[in-house]
Amino acid sequence: MNRVAVISMGGTIAMAPSASGGIVPSLGADDLVASVPGLAELDVKITTESLRSLPSPSLGFADLVALSARVRAELAAGATGVVITHGTDTMVETARTLAGIPGKTIVLTGALQPGRFADSDAPFNLGMAMAAVQLLPAGVYLAANGRVFEAYRVVKNAALNRFEALEGNVGAANQNA
Repeated sequence: MNRVAVISMGGTIAMAPSASGGIVPSLGADDLVASVPGLAELDVKITTESLRSLPSPSLGFADLVALSARVRAELAAGATGVVITHGTDTMVETARTLAGIPGKTIVLTGALQPGRFADSDAPFNLGMAMAAVQLLPAGVYLAANGRVFEAYRVVKNAALNRFEALEGNVGAANQNA
């Protein structure tokens, strides 16, 4: 049976409402997976780990090194792919730092609304990432806004609060196969 590792780095997708009316980090990878109806019935083994619980602008170099090491360890331990939940502000940059990991499929996803909000895009994005990690060839991708993007062919349009494809030669391509 295939195994997909889900690693949580924090971000809005892992936030929940606080008693004071704000939002606070509260959801780990296991909570996120459990929040998506149907993921429990997948014919794939899912393992979960919460590596960080930070807004993505707070992630530093050491966090990215730790994430890269964790992804490599999961792949070495037999994971057929990795899904990373991440804040959307720096998700593109993180995806690009992971592009050097060869031979496996890695998909990053996040949410524009906290995962515990009724109108959150988190369950849809996570479900889409789970499908993408099983169907796409080796490489690093982002799953958001109903689309899947290659790491070097995407940008976050902050004004429209969505991800968009970049056209043309914009950097190293996903050639990790």
